[in-house]
Amino acid sequence: MIVPYTTRWSSEEKLPGTVVERRGFGIAYADEILTDRDDHGVLWQRVPSTPGVGQPEFGKVHPARQRKAMQNLLCQVCGGPADVDDLGTLWLLPDYDGYHEDWPGWPDRMATPEPPVCLSCAHIAVRVCPALRKGHVAIRVRRPVLSGVRGALYLRGPLVLRPADEGMVAYEDPAIRWTCAAHLVRELFGCTVVSLELTKAGGGSTRS
Repeated sequence: MIVPYTTRWSSEEKLPGTVVERRGFGIAYADEILTDRDDHGVLWQRVPSTPGVGQPEFGKVHPARQRKAMQNLLCQVCGGPADVDDLGTLWLLPDYDGYHEDWPGWPDRMATPEPPVCLSCAHIAVRVCPALRKGHVAIRVRRPVLSGVRGALYLRGPLVLRPADEGMVAYEDPAIRWTCAAHLVRELFGCTVVSLELTKAGGGSTRS
């Protein structure tokens, strides 16, 4: 069984933490510590890291490992360096009706919480990942820019703050101060769609 590096395990339950409003600032944990925020000052979910303990929860992503993979351009499957060639870093994304209809000029400038991949894992992923079996596309990205986060936006309720549905929020959006992040997001610039079938592990890529 292949368990991707970014997959959450059953032992990695979200830790308790009371989210409160810090007047003039946004949200915070009532007992906040320095490591609860990233370099941009964004609050992150508290989830322990115990990979391999319990059962893998496919479809759920571990916030800290996803963040590390995105920051360092690591393969989301094996955790090693993502593949890079003259056309850029390799990304493997779902491609089916409705997935990218809101992104004019797709795949260029698409924002994604999906980390990149290495060649070996890309070939494995298209065979075993249910989402990719529905349809996928391989993309080389010259400039993947860290642009924001995906997380829960907190709203003021009658008595306490309440989290709304998760969404992507740019760093320059004032709503970022009210967001508890679960995924790091990169915006993909300079994209070239490539043929994964013609790209051998350890070899180069070809423009489609």
